[in-house]
Amino acid sequence: LATLTVSAPILASDPLLALIASIAPPYQTKVAITKKGSDLSLSIGAADSSASVITHRNAILRSLCGLALHNALDTIGSSPLCFLGGHSATSFAGASPTSAIAMAGISSWMSVADSTRQGSADDASVLIGQLNDYLAGRSFLVPSSAPTVADFDLYLAIVGKISGEALEASVNGFNNARRWLEQCGATLDELKIVASKNATYSKVPAAVIPKGLNPKPRPLPLFFYGEEDESVVAAAAAATSAASKAGGAKPGKATAAAPTNSGSGGGGGLTDEQKKAAADKKAAKNAAKAAKKKDNPKKGGGAAPAAALNISALDIRVGKIIKAWEHETADKLYCEEIDVGEDKPRQIASGLRPFYKLEEMQNRDVLVLCNLKPMNLVGFPSHGMVLCASNADHTAVEFAVPPQGAKIGERVTFEGFDGEPEGQNKVAKKKIFQALAPDLKTDENGMVNWKGAKSVTSAGQCKAVNGMANAQVA
Repeated sequence: LATLTVSAPILASDPLLALIASIAPPYQTKVAITKKGSDLSLSIGAADSSASVITHRNAILRSLCGLALHNALDTIGSSPLCFLGGHSATSFAGASPTSAIAMAGISSWMSVADSTRQGSADDASVLIGQLNDYLAGRSFLVPSSAPTVADFDLYLAIVGKISGEALEASVNGFNNARRWLEQCGATLDELKIVASKNATYSKVPAAVIPKGLNPKPRPLPLFFYGEEDESVVAAAAAATSAASKAGGAKPGKATAAAPTNSGSGGGGGLTDEQKKAAADKKAAKNAAKAAKKKDNPKKGGGAAPAAALNISALDIRVGKIIKAWEHETADKLYCEEIDVGEDKPRQIASGLRPFYKLEEMQNRDVLVLCNLKPMNLVGFPSHGMVLCASNADHTAVEFAVPPQGAKIGERVTFEGFDGEPEGQNKVAKKKIFQALAPDLKTDENGMVNWKGAKSVTSAGQCKAVNGMANAQVA
């Protein structure tokens, strides 16, 4: 049905292509490997002029996973061979809008993977945080019972940029992203086993999958009736924690210290010595807490932590748009060069085309949030954000502007908050802007405040350019 022509260097550098080529049924797919060069093409149909030829890597992968092989790699119920989430199979998709959207999503996410491969390790780290939010209500990137080719492509792009302790640090606190990364890694391990079964017939070298996270053992849940003594529960938790550190208890095999379900309420397996030890440990812990509280009394009803966030963490500066133009492909974006008092203007992309004409963008004084990490917005390198006021449903948007006479590059502060701004890496990792932005608003007179504290420049207070009252500023 299909002939994949690929050079050995390309195959060695693309683990996902090598894996799928290995898994593809050998009676449906011929893989021709050239020794040198950058050959990559997929010929579908008869070996003559009527054959369809695909040369784009992402399109080749989607074709191999779907219609090119009659959906042999996208079969519902044959996990992990469900590379397109079952959306390509005619028995599932048909004319389903859900499947059409999912297929478009797979294509888009593979483009994100392309950008990640071309970006830096810092870009990959920021992406992990964005994925954590996106995956809060999703198992995978598109609706699917298992990871799709898009999940694998993005996973491999991320672990190709960041791994080991750096990956652990980037995922720390991002439980949704961790779950997704661990699942993708585990499924790829399964797929390597599937590929090995074809090794007798396939000439494709085994794919080398980069190492991702090292999943930590998770203890099995313990159930109680609610009538147990606290010491029993504490001892059971301690025993389970010890088993987890030792490598985790396997289903069906009880550990020596683990409680059983005999007796009343699941704690009957603990000895008197275990119960006494747990009770003594808890009493000592409580005594230590009480002593610490006595030695360090709270002042004034409990002061805020030293590291509590406030608006001084943001580096908002007076800027001037010196050049603006329309983005080549994104119909909502303007691209701007903005003077914020640095050696050279910053390039920033803003979604303002629905609200301002191009001529209205030129030579305009604006407020710029400067301590954001650079990122690509539809292919345009953007470093910062132009602040605007908007109504609740975002149908009306207007610039937040400095007062006349404010100096280009000067920092906008807020009354009572004089701290230094945080670095851009910390702002991204800790999501500082997202935490502070809900309280950055205009008052009833359209003046920019944060929690009621007035914005301050050398020339006065900042405002929404047309006086939009009680608006969000972001």
